[in-house]
Amino acid sequence: MNDVRRQLTIRLFAVEQHLRDLDVWSESAPSAEALASDQPFAIDTLEFVEWLQFIFLPRMQDLVQSGAPLPATCGVAPMAEEYFKGRPIVREQSNEANTEQLIAALSAIDRLLSG
Repeated sequence: MNDVRRQLTIRLFAVEQHLRDLDVWSESAPSAEALASDQPFAIDTLEFVEWLQFIFLPRMQDLVQSGAPLPATCGVAPMAEEYFKGRPIVREQSNEANTEQLIAALSAIDRLLSG
């Protein structure tokens, strides 16, 4: 495993942990129809955190494990910033720190993949 894939694995694990810390990790998957959305970030069928958990993380983990080519660009952090802006989840100080850590982990993924 090369260094980019190793770093990506670490960052993907961090994203999962931050989602769990924010208590937005779900034990049940959305419907197959919701997951089949063709809209960016499945915005028409999923919450952003669901998209992260059920689409982004599994796809990225599959690419890393299979050795398939990684995306040449990534821009997930700005969507996370927009999603969490003004949401009640960020009002508590500890959750605000966790949200910032999640966005930082996504920013690191964006930088890693976008060069």
